[in-house]
Amino acid sequence: MTKVLSDILTALDTGDIGMLTLLDLSAAFDTVDHNILLRRLPVSYGLGGTVLSWFQSYLDGRIQFVRRSRSASAPVLVKFGVPRGSVLGPILFLLYTADPLKLVERNNLHAFAYADDTQIYGFCLPSDATKLQMQVSACIDEVTLWMQSNRLQLNTAKTEILW
Repeated sequence: MTKVLSDILTALDTGDIGMLTLLDLSAAFDTVDHNILLRRLPVSYGLGGTVLSWFQSYLDGRIQFVRRSRSASAPVLVKFGVPRGSVLGPILFLLYTADPLKLVERNNLHAFAYADDTQIYGFCLPSDATKLQMQVSACIDEVTLWMQSNRLQLNTAKTEILW
């Protein structure tokens, strides 16, 4: 967030205005599709061979169940989500969600992502505020479509836009 704040303050010092969008995802870490992630790793990052097999073995065959005292539910195969509390969880999530950052750049805006928090921001002269608003809105629409097609859900009620 420090880079975002620095960029915004620099723009304001030159007389520009800034628009910052704070995206909120619903249950972000729980909705990562293992199959999509494993297909994306070789295509987007060139990972293959032993490295890809290692990621696959980490994600495939995971089960979960609930235990209370001596009773336990039936085990269920986990096909979605990254393990919480793990070192790899946030990294896998960032690898899974890197493509929207490219969408933001194609819209001539800036993005900053940390774990499941993503900020989209841009600057303009005060006279171009409407143009920036339309630019950010179109970008958010593209990001939302990407998220929907990758099993992620943008929580519009918690997403904030600040001028």
